[in-house]
Amino acid sequence: MIRFSAAVVTAALVAGACLLSPLTARAEPAVVIPPPAAQEQPASSGLETVVLAGGCFWGVQAVFQHVKGVTNAVSGYAGGAQKDADYERVSAHLTQHAESVQVTFDPKQVSYGKILQIYFSVAHNPTELNYQGPDHGTQYRSEIFPQTEDQQKLARAYIAQLDAAHVFKGRIVTQTGTMKAAFFPAEAYHQDYATLHPMQPYIAYNDAPKIDNLKRLFPEVWRDKPVLVAEANKSN
Repeated sequence: MIRFSAAVVTAALVAGACLLSPLTARAEPAVVIPPPAAQEQPASSGLETVVLAGGCFWGVQAVFQHVKGVTNAVSGYAGGAQKDADYERVSAHLTQHAESVQVTFDPKQVSYGKILQIYFSVAHNPTELNYQGPDHGTQYRSEIFPQTEDQQKLARAYIAQLDAAHVFKGRIVTQTGTMKAAFFPAEAYHQDYATLHPMQPYIAYNDAPKIDNLKRLFPEVWRDKPVLVAEANKSN
């Protein structure tokens, strides 16, 4: 019989839904996919942001924190009202929010297209409707919250490209319709969670493999030392 330490049990009680069945869960498999065929607009001189939802935000955040050119990746909530941007309410299915990650990146170093390729390939499984691995509910849906019309057009074109190529066993269910949805950062204890708790069962079984897949499939943008929210906040 496997026993959890008091610290792990306490973490489970605090974290809630992201810890469902940690030892029977399976990491979402990585899928080798082509880059977007659609041509992007020329990279701007400043930073860009995109908000991505794809299951528990711990893993999505951890993946993009290891991407070269990403300057910050913040766990939070998008798709609902500000008054509902609270983990207990979101986990209780009382809101329209999705657990999301706001990714800020330098397009001169990593393109939006590459961000999308990583998102669909290793960060989550885009064919799972309103769940991701062991986590079930609309808060774990696959959704891109575009910040510009160009982001929305490229995302939709890429989804159509991947579906036409049948790179996944099922149809992509990722939503892209909500433009510029307000993003609300999650509670402090959710930030940098995978880095701070690498031995926590959920992280070890579900999220560490995603980071390994990023390193294996995207070595050109791999960064060994993750960019953490705590460090990004210090530099701002």
